[in-house]
Amino acid sequence: MDTVLTERLRQLAEPLVSLSSSHLHPATRALLRRNALSVNAYPTEFGGLVYVGAPRQRVPAEHELDVITELAERAGIVWLLFDAEAPVLTGLATFDRQGSST
Repeated sequence: MDTVLTERLRQLAEPLVSLSSSHLHPATRALLRRNALSVNAYPTEFGGLVYVGAPRQRVPAEHELDVITELAERAGIVWLLFDAEAPVLTGLATFDRQGSST
C-alpha cells in the first residue's frame, strides 16, 4: 500500500459522531426523511447524515438541530449521523414520538 496516499487520506478525514435520532423533534426527523432540512443532509433508512462543516456551513432553522450543530462545531465535529440505534448524549434534549421533550 502506498503510505503517501494513506497519509493523505487521513489528512482529508472529517470527524463524524453518531447520535440517537431521538435528539431530533419528530417534525425535524420527518424533514430529514424527506431530505427537506434547512441544512445539507442525506437521509438513510434509519435516520440520516447532516453536514455541519468546520466552521458551521449554515445555521439550521430547526431549533434543536441548531443547538446540536453549534455543540458539534465547538467539538470539531463535521458530520452528524442520526440513527434510531445510536447513543443518546446525556444532557442533550430528547423527544418522544409526540414531540414532548423527555
